[in-house]
Amino acid sequence: MSFTVFLGNLPTWVAADDIKQWLAAEDLVADSVKVIRNHETQESKGFAFVEAPTADEMQAIIRRFDRAPLEDKVLRANPAQPTKGAVTPRTGPPSAAGAGARPEQQRNRTDRRGGKKRDQEPKSAFAAELAKVL
Repeated sequence: MSFTVFLGNLPTWVAADDIKQWLAAEDLVADSVKVIRNHETQESKGFAFVEAPTADEMQAIIRRFDRAPLEDKVLRANPAQPTKGAVTPRTGPPSAAGAGARPEQQRNRTDRRGGKKRDQEPKSAFAAELAKVL
């Protein structure tokens, strides 16, 4: 079982070593710390994942860092959620995008950026007008 803490709203200068030092200063233990970075620029995206060895340690990390002030920000800490598309007992593996889907399913699925495809019918008159302009 995984005891992962999502640590968000971090300033971009924060590195994994900084988080490890903060944890050590509070006598908290983490198996690993991963600051999530932009693949192209290597700049921090402002959040990290901290692997705790036990559920109690995970809760202690959350209690210490959730709503903690850092510079002009307020940190967020909570149990990490599974990634979208991950294999879970209820859902099974993610399907290939559109593979074997009926045409109406392909038309209504979202694109890679998370937005709806443009060929989907607008749901309001305003949306219809906006679609004409775009």
